[in-house]
Amino acid sequence: MGRTGKTNLNQQPSLPPRPCFLSPTSSWTWKPRAPLHDRIIEIALIRFEEGMESERWETLVNPGVSIPPFITHLTGISNGMVKDAPSFGDIGHRLYSFLEGAVLSAHNVRFDYGFLKNEYRRMGALLQHRVLCTARLSRKLYPQHKGHGLDALMQRHGLKTEARHRAMGDVEVVAAYLEMARRELGSRQVQEAAVILLKDPSLPAGLDASILDQIPDRPGVYFFYGKNGLPLYIGKSVTLRSRVLSHFSGDHASFSDMRIAQEVEQVEWMETAGELGALLLESRLIKEHQPIHNKRLRRSRTLFSLKLADDAHEALPVNIVTEEDIRLKVFGHLYGLFRSKTKAVEALRGIVRENRLCPRAVGLENGKGACFAHQLKRCNGVCAGREAPELHHQRLKQALLPLKLKSWPYPGRIGIREYNASSGRSEVHVFDYWCHLGTVDNEGALNDMLGTRSSVKFDLDTYKLLLKTLGKQTEVITFG
Repeated sequence: MGRTGKTNLNQQPSLPPRPCFLSPTSSWTWKPRAPLHDRIIEIALIRFEEGMESERWETLVNPGVSIPPFITHLTGISNGMVKDAPSFGDIGHRLYSFLEGAVLSAHNVRFDYGFLKNEYRRMGALLQHRVLCTARLSRKLYPQHKGHGLDALMQRHGLKTEARHRAMGDVEVVAAYLEMARRELGSRQVQEAAVILLKDPSLPAGLDASILDQIPDRPGVYFFYGKNGLPLYIGKSVTLRSRVLSHFSGDHASFSDMRIAQEVEQVEWMETAGELGALLLESRLIKEHQPIHNKRLRRSRTLFSLKLADDAHEALPVNIVTEEDIRLKVFGHLYGLFRSKTKAVEALRGIVRENRLCPRAVGLENGKGACFAHQLKRCNGVCAGREAPELHHQRLKQALLPLKLKSWPYPGRIGIREYNASSGRSEVHVFDYWCHLGTVDNEGALNDMLGTRSSVKFDLDTYKLLLKTLGKQTEVITFG
């Protein structure tokens, strides 16, 4: 379950022409994977103009889905209460007018902002606002304290509400906290801290912003870590700092992006000489560490390929072979690489269907005589004696050609050099039979690698990447 509180501060020289801070608070239904699927069930806001409250508004929202019992217990909002309430689509235009010209402020605002953006996205609209996180503001104003959640603030500063976990109740708590901070520290200190935070990307409260200034805008791989010290996410970019900052823009395209931005507590990075080095390093590290938010590039348990028989009269013209049968030195006799047997069968079915081949003749169906596809005039009839087996086999071979794996085009190992003029970094990536043997940055390490027998396992992602790289104007070094 989620619920957001958003609050506003006073006028400052660097704020918009109509300076104000806004305090919308939303409550929404909850699931473990929420914002892209769940819905807001309550909204409340207080708008401030030049430090004075100018308007407030609250409404229940019909989410269009059933509210879980846990949420009802937490908020007191039941399905019956929202039955006749407006939908977000009904109140979206009015809410947008409240937000106009304001800085959107809330406790952990990025979470609330993500829910609002996704609601507007469902309406076909785009929400773009400057945001201020009052949890981060609390950390900046009261660094001597450890807890900065809303409950911790209430306990520490003696703030009270009769409607905790209701939208307006939480908004009023945040507004009271800001007023208390002004009295204790002075309006100027609060305003200056807010201006600094508005200039920074909207970072998670637990992440040290100063670390981002150290990240170079050069190629490399970055690591996001959470509370347990394990990688949450591994990514690559040719401009590391810009890419890392983009994760904290608040404009999250998916729930996974939102979760990553919320959970990060530590950022690390490794530079590379160029994009190829970053791609290779990213792929290897994801397979080694299996970060929870990386779905792509994870190692497959096994690979499958299609092997065409040499003779048209063999019992099984096409065999689905496993990784153990895929020999890199005879790569050119195989067609396609698939991460499951099901995908290999689906690909073969598609080829048979598109080329009027016989599913029975290629081993996709059992039985004798004319196949069902022939009865539907989708097979040329090798199964019914109306097409010569040799011709059918030749058509099958021709249809498989787009999937044909490329033989290793070099007599032995090769190297691809990358050089980065801004950093002076130079690297050589060494390959043999489509396998990445390693990356070196000096002649001694290169000689050691070339003098060692390699037993690197074939990797589909590396194969695809190297095919793409060799298709460009790439400087290739061949080793004897």
